[in-house]
Amino acid sequence: MAWVGYKLLSRDPLAQFDLPLGHLASVDSPEAKLKSEQALDNITQRLRSTPASSSKLSIKRRVPLMREAMEGFFAEEEKRAVSSFTPVDADTVPAEWVVAPGVDADNNRRLMYIHGGAFFAGSPKSHRVITSKLSEVTNSSVLAIDYRLMPEFSRRDCVEDCATAYQWMLGNGSQGPGQEDNILVAGDSAGGNLTLVLMALLRDTGGRAANAAVCLSPVTDCRFASPSIFSNLSTDVMLKPLASRITRVPKVLLRLAARHLAKDNPSDPLISPLLGDLSDLPPTLVLASQHEILRDDGRRYVNKAVAAGSAAKFVYCMQMPHVWPIFYPELPEAELAFQQISEFLDRHN
Repeated sequence: MAWVGYKLLSRDPLAQFDLPLGHLASVDSPEAKLKSEQALDNITQRLRSTPASSSKLSIKRRVPLMREAMEGFFAEEEKRAVSSFTPVDADTVPAEWVVAPGVDADNNRRLMYIHGGAFFAGSPKSHRVITSKLSEVTNSSVLAIDYRLMPEFSRRDCVEDCATAYQWMLGNGSQGPGQEDNILVAGDSAGGNLTLVLMALLRDTGGRAANAAVCLSPVTDCRFASPSIFSNLSTDVMLKPLASRITRVPKVLLRLAARHLAKDNPSDPLISPLLGDLSDLPPTLVLASQHEILRDDGRRYVNKAVAAGSAAKFVYCMQMPHVWPIFYPELPEAELAFQQISEFLDRHN
C-alpha cells in the first residue's frame, strides 16, 4: 500500500502537456544539411574544449570558468558584428542599445533582450550575435540588459532588474526619451525563464503588457521535473556538464537539490513560470531543440498556455544544440530560427 501511495503522489500532473510535439523547423536542402553537419562537429569540439565543460566541477569552481568562457566564446563573431552597441543606464540596470544597420531607430519599436547563462553567467556582450540579428529581423532597437547574477544576488534580484529595465524602456528608446509604439521581450535559457516570469508579473500587477514574447530554449520548471532533463542528457553537449550531477540525484531528493540551486522555492511561479497561471498572456513563441534537456520545459509551457487560452507556439529543430540561434551564421538552422521569430512577431504586431 505504501508503494501504491508513493506512485500516486509521484505521478506528474504536467505529463498531460507533453503532447502535441509542436511545429518542426528544418532545412530542406542537401547543401544546408551538409553545412549543418560540419558546423555541428566544429561547435561540439569547441564546447568540449572549454574548461567549464567538465562535469566534475563544483558550482563554486564552475561559476568563474563559465563566465570567462561565455565572454570569450563568440569573440570572433562579435568582431564581425556591424550593429551599433551603445551603453546605457536603464534606471540603475546596466544595459546596451543594439541597433543593426538599416533599422529605423526612430520607429519606437523596442525589444528587451534577457541573456542566458544559468542565472550566474552571461552578459549583453556574450549575446551580441543574437541581439544584433534580432534587431535586424525585427526592425527594432534592442535593449540588452545586464541583470544581477547569482550567486552574488538572488533570483528575485534578477526578476527585479528585468522589471525595472522594462519599465524604463517604455519611456526611453535608443534615440532618447519617447513613448513606445511596439514592445517586445525575448530571452534565452535562463533569460527565457525571466522573460516568462516578467510576462506573468506584468499581467498580475496591471503593467503594460508586451506585444509578444520570444523564448529560446527556456528553463520553465526549476524542479528539474521535465522528462527530457533525463532522456536527452546524452545528446545535449552544451548543458550536459551542468545537468549530469542533477540527474544522478535520487528523485526523492531532487526537489531539495533544486531548492539549493535556486536558493528559493522552485515551486514558486516566480522561479518556475510553468507552475503559474498561464492565462491572459501575450503571444509567445518558444523554440527548443528536440535533442536538448530543456525541450520539455518549453513544450509543456506552450501546451499549458494554449490550454489556458493564451496564444503560444512551440517550434523545435532536430539535432541542434541548446540555444542554437547563437551559432548564426554557422548553422543554417539559426537563420531558419530567426525567420520563424520574424514571421511570428509580424503576425502579432
